[in-house]
Amino acid sequence: MPELPDVTAYVVALESRVRGRAILGVRVTSPFVVRTFDPPISSLKGDQIVRVSRLGKRIVFDLQSGLYLVIHLMIAGRFKWSDELKAKVPGKLGLAAFDFDNGTLLLTEASPKKRASIHLARSLDEFQRGGIEPLESTFAQFEEALRRENHTLKRSLTDPRLFSGIGNAYSDEILHRGKLSPAQLSQRLTAEDARTLYDATQTVLREWTDRFVAEARGKFPEKVTAFRPEMAVHGKYKEPCPVCGTAVQRIAYADDTETNYCPRCQTGGRLLSDRSLARLLHDDWPKTIEELEEKMPQRASKAPGARTTRKDKP
Repeated sequence: MPELPDVTAYVVALESRVRGRAILGVRVTSPFVVRTFDPPISSLKGDQIVRVSRLGKRIVFDLQSGLYLVIHLMIAGRFKWSDELKAKVPGKLGLAAFDFDNGTLLLTEASPKKRASIHLARSLDEFQRGGIEPLESTFAQFEEALRRENHTLKRSLTDPRLFSGIGNAYSDEILHRGKLSPAQLSQRLTAEDARTLYDATQTVLREWTDRFVAEARGKFPEKVTAFRPEMAVHGKYKEPCPVCGTAVQRIAYADDTETNYCPRCQTGGRLLSDRSLARLLHDDWPKTIEELEEKMPQRASKAPGARTTRKDKP
């Protein structure tokens, strides 16, 4: 799912193309993508976009009429820009097209579940989740949000009621940068570790956001993905940690998502419970990375430079 850095890059690319321009027409090819009926989506025709912004993981188009066009890409939704007027909507992936006098904004989704959504609303109140903007917060605001509920750090970072725009990918990277366990409880975190987490959040999100924004100023974002070769641990299960060389481990969840972490850098060598590996090993479940390396050396480590091939979402 596109997160704060990716969505910010989309906003920059869209602002330069559609801000101040009128929507000449909307072509919807998926009956499920539009989630509102009043006002009708057809009322967009002739309306002018006065601002493009990010709200959490959503992209918001402020319209001259006072309405808001809100688009959530979810996991597999993506924007594509074509300089062609009234460009053809892709047959299998296309959800909708927004026509302008300088090109076409296409909304696609590479998933049969079709979770991406379009809302046309009179207010943004229903989309406000309450989370603070991590890059705009002070340490005091960050720490207050972090300790508001007693969750694991992974869950806290990805909770939109606490922090806006952080998801599975960048939470992994933030926790690795801060050398903090994803299973550490937020209300038991020391003041020093809370500051470390704040600094890591600022650094990781700024690094990736600055990079993507710089690229978006040159061309429209084409390869928006949660899995980047330069990432330290996210999507790198069994690959060597770039800091210590230990094989990256994971916590797998029932919804097919996972948390990736380095056991030596983040958990003091302790392995966190993983459903798939626990089912395989049963009573032989190792407690430390050293035990895992002894029991299953091929699973615990890989040859230097080797990479895990995984199916990536576009």
